[in-house]
Amino acid sequence: MESSRESTGSVTCASWIRRPENAHLVAMGKSMRRTTTTTTTKKTSLLQIFSFDAKTTSLSSSPQATYECEEGELIISLAVHPSGDEIVCSTSNGNCKILELHGGDGHLKLVAKDMSPFQGVGAQKCLAFSIDGSKFAMGGEDGHLRVFKWPSLSILLDEPKAQKSFRDMDYSLDSEFLATTSNDGSARIWNITDGVPLTSLTRDSDEKIECCRFSRDGTKPFLFCTGQKGNKALTSVWDISTWNKIGHKRLLGKPASVLSISVDGKYLALGSKDGDICVVQVKKMEICHWSKRLHPGSGISSLEFCPSERVVLSTSSEWGALATKLGVPADWKEWQIYVLLLGLFLASAVVFYIFLQNSDSFWGLPPQQSRSRQKSEAFFRESAQSSDEQNFWGPLDM
Repeated sequence: MESSRESTGSVTCASWIRRPENAHLVAMGKSMRRTTTTTTTKKTSLLQIFSFDAKTTSLSSSPQATYECEEGELIISLAVHPSGDEIVCSTSNGNCKILELHGGDGHLKLVAKDMSPFQGVGAQKCLAFSIDGSKFAMGGEDGHLRVFKWPSLSILLDEPKAQKSFRDMDYSLDSEFLATTSNDGSARIWNITDGVPLTSLTRDSDEKIECCRFSRDGTKPFLFCTGQKGNKALTSVWDISTWNKIGHKRLLGKPASVLSISVDGKYLALGSKDGDICVVQVKKMEICHWSKRLHPGSGISSLEFCPSERVVLSTSSEWGALATKLGVPADWKEWQIYVLLLGLFLASAVVFYIFLQNSDSFWGLPPQQSRSRQKSEAFFRESAQSSDEQNFWGPLDM
């Protein structure tokens, strides 16, 4: 396992920014204290962009771009558009900011956009873009759910009492459904296409649902949820065609503070409230990687898979951001697949050439010259036999 920390300032949230050619970046919200006089300190918040080196599994030592919020305005949560060009931040003063990321090759700049629908909405616990980037949802600490069409920001769904207070949310792969969970242990499913609540997940009286993630492989329509049933921490699986629970399993063995799923849907990652991370192979629902006490003494506040590498980004208020390389089997790279196909093609060509050169002997047939001689001898024998038969019958009387 390889890892690298970024701990300057108190990290409040972080997320990957997908970039072309897998040159991914990390957006990070930080809370900073600055001394203005000998007796006065000022608390402020920064959104910083860091580059990521996949070879060393490390973030850059200095930010590539920085945006400073107003005094006393702290970043609570953030979400990055799938294009990687826009970032939405929720702040403690009740406003959401849209920051556009411009430039490239080490010359990046964050530019704020003032959008009236995002002003005065209150502190937002959960922010999420749909997989295709056409929808944006925010869930407030007051339980208010808002879903917007992106980028027009026209309202698709507005439910002031959607939950008691939001705990987590996630979009389905086709961007049709939105799953939300509450601090009271309930979970609801929303049909975003129709803009209506669809159903609530059934649970036992002693069961609380905490985190949720939809499957991502496109073949298994599942919803994964972590939660508590009595004194047991479980990971449950729901069939989204019927919204029935199909099973559960003890994986992390302790309460999970956060849940994430890889872009290709092959792995789940669970972060605990005491700083552990376990990674689960979805196909077998078995643990394939375990990192203990990555953030000792503090719960993991965010956890997200890198878009192209088997690396997870985790954050906590005490230990900052940490990039961790997972001990799971490496995936085939695109160039490796092309090399394999080329090798198979060349091998097939060699086998075909050998077969062609040795086809006569392979099938046990005599050489071409011998076959021609045999045909000639057979022809003369047939001619002689025909002549003998005519002699045998003698001349015919007419």
